[in-house]
Amino acid sequence: MSIFEVEIGSLRGGTADLGQYRGKAVLVVNVASKCGLTPQYTALEELQRRYSSRGFTVLGVPCNQFMGQEPGTAEEIEQFCSTTYGVSFPMTEKVEVNGEDRHPLYGELVDTPDVGGHTGDIRWNFEKFLIAPDGTVAARFAPQTEPDTDEVVAAIEKTLPS
Repeated sequence: MSIFEVEIGSLRGGTADLGQYRGKAVLVVNVASKCGLTPQYTALEELQRRYSSRGFTVLGVPCNQFMGQEPGTAEEIEQFCSTTYGVSFPMTEKVEVNGEDRHPLYGELVDTPDVGGHTGDIRWNFEKFLIAPDGTVAARFAPQTEPDTDEVVAAIEKTLPS
């Protein structure tokens, strides 16, 4: 199955329709509002603004599995992201990324190794997966890897549709 075929809800309700991202580069990030890494929202939004016109989007996936750092309702998450960080990129419903109730989206992602060789369970909030326009996973980045590092930016630029 391609990630574009996975069903997941939108933070605002209804479906997020991942099929709309076919032909685009997508940075999938499990996010949380009360994490030490939450300021990464700033760099994620900068990437969204910088590359959206070139066939790229960030896709935020709220998750409360790591020390309860995303406890809010959909409305609270949306309000926090827009007022605190000016987030304009799409967000999905809150899901689990690990364990027995792992969302199928993450079932498609976790076997991809990062640069250090890590595969499997998501380690923390803000782990990042770069999806190529054909739906394959092009790269995985550790939670502590800032979204605007040369490593991430180079991978995005290499993956952008031509």
